[in-house]
Amino acid sequence: MLKIFKYLSICLISAWLLFACHHSASKEFKRPPLKVQFGSFVGEYPGLIAQEKGLFKAQGVDVELIYKRHTKLEQANFSAGKYDGISLSLGSFIILSATNPDIQGVMVIDESTGADVVVAQSQIQTIADLKGKKLGVNLGGFSEVFGTEMLKTGKLTSDDVKLVQAEALEIPQHLKNNVIQAGHTWQPHVSKAIKLGEHILFTSKQTPGLILDMIIFRQDIIRDRPEDIRGFVRGWLQASNYWKANIQEGNAIISKALKIPSNKLSLEGVSLTDLAENKKLFQSSNPNSIYKTAEIYADFFIRSGNVTRLPELKNLFNSSFLQNPS
Repeated sequence: MLKIFKYLSICLISAWLLFACHHSASKEFKRPPLKVQFGSFVGEYPGLIAQEKGLFKAQGVDVELIYKRHTKLEQANFSAGKYDGISLSLGSFIILSATNPDIQGVMVIDESTGADVVVAQSQIQTIADLKGKKLGVNLGGFSEVFGTEMLKTGKLTSDDVKLVQAEALEIPQHLKNNVIQAGHTWQPHVSKAIKLGEHILFTSKQTPGLILDMIIFRQDIIRDRPEDIRGFVRGWLQASNYWKANIQEGNAIISKALKIPSNKLSLEGVSLTDLAENKKLFQSSNPNSIYKTAEIYADFFIRSGNVTRLPELKNLFNSSFLQNPS
């Protein structure tokens, strides 16, 4: 009887030790969540649906989404290593790469096909009316390029106006206070500006392919956690497709998460980019590829003196996470 008791004791102790070791190892090797920051443009919201529907977790990756509205500050935080990834416009990504060459874009999440607008005071009826006036843009990024492209359509240049630094959310109040006479913004700030008596002067529908948003990761994360990034890409693309097929439910999820009224959410003027479109955009031979658009931004930033040199554009994009996303 004593022998049986000793035998059972040894078995129980062994089992406990195995469990303890396994539990310790699982805790030790559990990866931290991918920290990804996103902003206030509607095309950046599919991640919220992926979180709510469990699409990231279904792909084996834990994701922490951080919502911030002040893009300049968050780019600095990303550069400092506070986040693993960030959603950025292609133009902002290009200029950030000048000081952070160890970042790469892995996926295009949306294209603005009318959602980005320039709103103006009532007396500004044409682009030409902006001559000598103040134009609010987020300097040093895609916003400045968008404003410059708009001015070209009125046969103006940035020398014909006074460019004023302004975030998208600041535009309505700046217009009301006459700090600027026109400015670049998007929803829900457009609706607010219109309520204050301003009107839409120009939209990104007139600049096809210019404004794209991407997910950017640091190369150390790409190197050390490729499967997590692959899972992130899968989950995000699934969420984009889900939102397009279930507009009201998707709006309700986002409305609850960000405390934005559901009727203020709209995909009008926004194309959420699917897998097939991503693969085309990442093909350098495609005349509408991100490489070609990136050249437009790079040339502008060099000419304007925003940067003195940029890294090789071919090193800024990584299409490997689009190859087997399903």
